[in-house]
Amino acid sequence: MTTHHPRALQGSLFDQDDELRLGPLDAVRRTVLGRGAWIDVLPGWLSGSGALFEHLAAHVPWRAERRQMYDHVVDVPRLLSYYGADDPLPHPVLAEARAALSAHYAGELGEPFATAGLCYYRDGRDSVAWHGDRIGRGAREDTMVAILSVGAPRDLLLRPAGGGDTVRRPLGHGDLIVMGGSCQRTWEHAVPKSTRATGPRISIQFRPHGVN
Repeated sequence: MTTHHPRALQGSLFDQDDELRLGPLDAVRRTVLGRGAWIDVLPGWLSGSGALFEHLAAHVPWRAERRQMYDHVVDVPRLLSYYGADDPLPHPVLAEARAALSAHYAGELGEPFATAGLCYYRDGRDSVAWHGDRIGRGAREDTMVAILSVGAPRDLLLRPAGGGDTVRRPLGHGDLIVMGGSCQRTWEHAVPKSTRATGPRISIQFRPHGVN
């Protein structure tokens, strides 16, 4: 495991405002996916997200990991960092975001968002394969995973587990998506590789205790 400190890259003209502001969550829009799963999407929830991207790229202790795949050990095609419930988050606006999400979804979720996992997609070659967050409680009960994306947009794909029509949502520039209900059990999601010229993106995934 290696710690990386990638060079911060110039953000988009869309999010160059240096003042970080979270918008109201009552503007979020829900899409029912089926099988008890849903997603909430709020484009541009965080204004000034370019400044947050620059801060996270420069100051988070990014790790490059390697994993066993069949008979080979391969590089994980993205950089990672993880913050437990008791760890100070790498920027105050992330603590503000977690508290706002916990308050907004308290009635449905019944518990606060606790941990934060960060992924750094350096370019179009970085990706994450189809999966559900089924390690932990998400394998057997409804839960939520909230993802805030900063930097250049990348497509998040969702499909029913076992195959079916794909739902596509481009996420970046302060966009929020919340995957809820049975989404982690009955659907899969992925960030595919892109052959287009693609700038870097960082996603911050907020999860309740015991959901991985």
